[in-house]
Amino acid sequence: MKIGVVGAGAWGSALAQVAAASGDEVPVWAYEAEVVDAINSAHENSLYLPGVVLSPTIHASTDMAVLADCDALLVVVPAQHLRGVVAQLPRRDVPLVLCAKGIEAGTGMLMSQVVEDALPDAPVAVLSGPTFAHEVAAGLPTAVTLACADDALGQRLVERIAQPEFRPYCSDDVIGAEVGGAVKNVLAIACGVADGAGLGLNARASLISRGFAEMTRFGRALGAKRETLSGLSGLGDLVLTCSSTSSRNFSLGKGLGEGRSAADLLSNRRTVAEGAFTAPVLRDAAHRVAVEMPIVEGVCALLEGNMNVQAMVDALLSRPLRCE
Repeated sequence: MKIGVVGAGAWGSALAQVAAASGDEVPVWAYEAEVVDAINSAHENSLYLPGVVLSPTIHASTDMAVLADCDALLVVVPAQHLRGVVAQLPRRDVPLVLCAKGIEAGTGMLMSQVVEDALPDAPVAVLSGPTFAHEVAAGLPTAVTLACADDALGQRLVERIAQPEFRPYCSDDVIGAEVGGAVKNVLAIACGVADGAGLGLNARASLISRGFAEMTRFGRALGAKRETLSGLSGLGDLVLTCSSTSSRNFSLGKGLGEGRSAADLLSNRRTVAEGAFTAPVLRDAAHRVAVEMPIVEGVCALLEGNMNVQAMVDALLSRPLRCE
């Protein structure tokens, strides 16, 4: 199975490295010409993944025709650009493994729903889990969920991308894998706020635990399986993203907690803190299914400038007492 990669940010480059570990050629489509030049000439993505020597079997291009003979594609573009990018793919029936985490603004669709709407003939799988790109590219041990409604296709994809240090687990719960990946980005902002505001580790642990309860309520309302939300793509990814400044969303929250404005923090970023885009869409989606998500509500109010950090903390701590 020939694997191609759509998108050459840090995560796309890391996944290309995984796919190339077996010695196969891996074509990569990249938006930026300078990224293409760096990958092809220096075997490094110096813009997004500096310091990592990429396999010489990885070849990049700004022309999507490079993907035309691939048997499956890892789609690693920001969630808000997914629809436009997949519409340009040279084939409309090739299996797509969706690696972006988020909810589309305007439609409220999860990534698999976006692709089903834009490319109804393309089989879809979702790759999600606790993954920092630089660790995966460096060959450090990592486990992920690969969710696919087609069990046979899911197994073929797992067998193709599995490596000694990169262990994918099969699942048929596409919605559950996507919910975990989308919600954890917003919760990571909240944990970053707690860190930046100096609220302590007790507060962070409480936010992770109660955030996981929000994730579970929302996921179950959409039909996700509880065990998926408790696994790598849910709780596992939540713990990682809420615990390190290597997370773009945690770093954004940390800046907010230190008193900086969302506008300033987002304007200075080359990479995307997807949780900032997902938060209001997730809030609206939760309202539609009558699910309470107070931490998500607080993050939205903070990002929108309707509440400061202390008011957000006070609002969460003054909620009515209840059973766990």
